[in-house]
Amino acid sequence: MNQYPLWKYCLVLAILLVGLLYAAPNIFGEDYAVQISPVRGAQIDEALAGDIRGALEAENIQFKSIELEPKRLMIRFETAKPQLEAADVLKERFQDNYVVALNLAPSTPAWLRDLNAKPMVLGLDLQGGVHFLMEVDMEAAVQQAQERLVDDIRNRLRDERIRYSSVARRSDGIHVQLRSAEDRDRTVDLIENNIPEVDVATVAGGDSEGFELRAYVTDKQLQQIKTTALEQNLTILRNRVNELGVAEPIIQQQGADRIVVELPGVQDTAEAKRIIGATATLEYRMVDEQHDPVTAEQTGNIPPEDRLYHTREGRPILLKKRLIVSGDQLIDAAATFDQQSGSPAVVVRLNSAGARRMADVSSDNVGNRMAVVFIENKPETHMVDGKEVRTTKKIEQVINVAVIREPLGARFQTTGLDSIDEAQTLALLLRAGALAAPMQIIEERTVGPSLGKDNIRTGFQAAAIGFIAVVVFMALYYSVFGLIADLALMFNLVLIMALLSVLGATLTMPGIAGIVLTVGMAVDANVLIFERIREELGNGNSPHASIRAGYEKAFSSIADANITTLIAAIVLFMFGTGPIKGFAVTLSLGIITSMFTAIMGTRAAVNLIFGTRRLKSLPV
Repeated sequence: MNQYPLWKYCLVLAILLVGLLYAAPNIFGEDYAVQISPVRGAQIDEALAGDIRGALEAENIQFKSIELEPKRLMIRFETAKPQLEAADVLKERFQDNYVVALNLAPSTPAWLRDLNAKPMVLGLDLQGGVHFLMEVDMEAAVQQAQERLVDDIRNRLRDERIRYSSVARRSDGIHVQLRSAEDRDRTVDLIENNIPEVDVATVAGGDSEGFELRAYVTDKQLQQIKTTALEQNLTILRNRVNELGVAEPIIQQQGADRIVVELPGVQDTAEAKRIIGATATLEYRMVDEQHDPVTAEQTGNIPPEDRLYHTREGRPILLKKRLIVSGDQLIDAAATFDQQSGSPAVVVRLNSAGARRMADVSSDNVGNRMAVVFIENKPETHMVDGKEVRTTKKIEQVINVAVIREPLGARFQTTGLDSIDEAQTLALLLRAGALAAPMQIIEERTVGPSLGKDNIRTGFQAAAIGFIAVVVFMALYYSVFGLIADLALMFNLVLIMALLSVLGATLTMPGIAGIVLTVGMAVDANVLIFERIREELGNGNSPHASIRAGYEKAFSSIADANITTLIAAIVLFMFGTGPIKGFAVTLSLGIITSMFTAIMGTRAAVNLIFGTRRLKSLPV
């Protein structure tokens, strides 16, 4: 007799039920929607939902629902017409503080969403959009860092009154020519104590060539420079793409020096390039402590030496026209905690020119407030007389105001922040405003929405034809056992869809090809098992003994075949680009699920059907 213990039946049943549950969102379709996302400190709350509801009702625009989600708000519509009308109304009223984006929102029931069950994410080739592969110039990033170090060393030598002939960057590092052995020794101590990111070595050659030192960036620091350049560019791109209003952009690192940018729904490549190349910077200015900004805004009487700005919350503030430092003088920014108070803070580093300017101004303004202004040139498109008119809107917003506690230099700390999240956000904004390493677009392609729909249709047709052909063959060739294999194959597809949905993996056209391949491969294990059962029956073994031998003796062959294919899929995922990764993901998941359904799943079904019966033959 062949029987599983009860816990194995329960395990198989539980896995199949969970698979059905998390694959279910893929059958409910999508709603036309408008997505509202905050920009730099704006809030998503019930008050905003009420304002949006009032704006839409005032224009007689019908909507299904308004839903508050983490960090965004979603308005759902029955058709595309009210969706487009609502987007125009909301952009006109809210676009200064929020990103208004068209979206197709899954119409998954609330009880499934509460279980975090979501439909699969479709790739660019299945819904249309723009794809860029961008390469970061790491050599330029290293050169920029070395140039900053040259300025830093030169200014420190001047401050310490150390005589030198030259400080210059060469292929093997930064060379410093000194006048005497004493100057050389003092310079070594100065660099070691103040510039930890470089190592110092004496250049042999004697007095005839002068007293020369070579300062070179450590390998650890070189790697840090490259990593920081890549992270900074990722932050810049995310900030700019968010302003484009793309609902579900994909911006991620690929390898050590490349960034993939996928913008679903964007068909204008030139527009996407303009957005990605948009400019953003920072300015540090002193706050005018003598005049009232509210009165100045109400009366329009702004002091001639001031300019009127607004904070993230919309409050007016008067800042001095005289600029202290700007974003191109900023080297780095990082979130931290103040050692004295334990409150969140941001540590900022400036280059030598910015440090001197900051030191001079801050020394004269201890106890006064200094503001950080974030400036961005935001491209916009308007319809005028039926034609698209492209303009650039300059956004200037005060993102932080802090009191100067002591004279500041190249490295200083900004406090007065409410939380570590705000500190991290401010650090990202500061880094995003600074100059990044140059990037070059090395791959570019555009996929139309109609082509995406055709890809979905043809891809699923291929999967359906392959599935039906395998089902018919297995049923005809292996009888009842073939039908059991067909049932396992159906649940295998359900589990693949569930895993893709749970993991948030993106389904692409190559991914569909991986599923089609999995449909054929999934029954390979059952073919080996059923053929082994046939051999055992031919050798005169009893039906129950043949079933046991078929599953046990075929397992090693099944494991070998699937493990070698899984290794190949893992290698494809590690070294392949986007489309190849999509194929590798679905192939890997298909191998794992097919091992479960073809071995444990079919064995459980066979045991339930035949395990307790006295058999003279098997329908195989």
